[in-house]
Formats: sequence, structure tokens, C-alpha cells
Amino acid sequence: MTTKYAALLRGINVSGHKRVPMPELRTVLGELGHTAIATHLQSGNAVFRSDSGDEDALAAALERALHERFGFSVSCIVRSGSYLAAVADACPFPAAELEGKQLHVTYFDRAVESGRFAALDAQAYRPEAFELGDRCLYLYAPDGLGRSKLAEALARPRQTAGLTATTRNWNTVAKLVEMTRV
Repeated sequence: MTTKYAALLRGINVSGHKRVPMPELRTVLGELGHTAIATHLQSGNAVFRSDSGDEDALAAALERALHERFGFSVSCIVRSGSYLAAVADACPFPAAELEGKQLHVTYFDRAVESGRFAALDAQAYRPEAFELGDRCLYLYAPDGLGRSKLAEALARPRQTAGLTATTRNWNTVAKLVEMTRV
């Protein structure tokens, strides 16, 4: 039985650095034996079907293949469509009432203990807010991610040390849920 997954690549095609053309990403995924491959935008979102049930193994194989193809490292997080739908359904903010640029999900490569962000004075960043979820963090940034002081604080090395993390705006979150529906 195959599962539909999304591969979330971190930090590619930003200001001309770590360039990974989407047609080549689709080729790499095909060479790994995946099927029903599609990409979304140029920022490293791909969906595919696989017989594997191991998200970490799928991510590691994709990271190796991308390094072999392009000669640089790309961190990847792979998540099933059911996980992506559960994350969207569990959003603690009123997603339907917000613009896509106001709400973001940061996906982590593993579960994050709640104490990791405890030292952060969340009240100081109001009206911005965040909530931890299942291997993710929801961020409400009413003025967008680029102007968010809270996003900047959450991304500091002491907050994210040892984690692989990649962020998507709510429009992309919703599109990936749609694309990975069985």
C-alpha cells in the first residue's frame, strides 16, 4: 500500500542560493522510486507516493540524492498527507479568518519539548503569538513573517539548536493538504 507524502525542503532557491529547479527535484524523486510526483511553488514543496512507511528514511534518502545531484546539502522533512491534514485541523488560530501571510506553520524533524521556548516572553510580542503542536509550531504574525519580531526570536539558534525546521505560510499548508489527499 502506498502513502502520499510531502517533502519540505529547507532553504533552497532563496536569493539564488542552493538552486534546485523543480523539474530536477521531480526527477530525483522519480529516481528514488516514488510515483505521482508533483511540486508546488519554487521553494521546495513536493508531493509523491511511496511504499515506505518511514518518513525519516525517506527524508534521509532525498537529502543524499540531492547532495549527489547538486553538490550541496539540503535539509528535508517528509510528512504524510494524514499528518499534514491533522496539523491543519489542529490549528489553534482562526485560519479561515486570516490572510495566508498572517499564519505560518514551522515543521520540525521531531517532537519539540514545551520547555524549549519557555524562556521566551511571548507577551512581549503581542499581538503576535505562537503555539506548539505535533512536531510543529503555529505562528500568528498579523503583519507577515518578514516583519515579525516573534518569528525572529523563535528562529534564534538557542531556540532551534539541534532541530531541522522549515516554515510554510498557511496558503502553502492548505495547498499541501489538498495535494496529499488520498
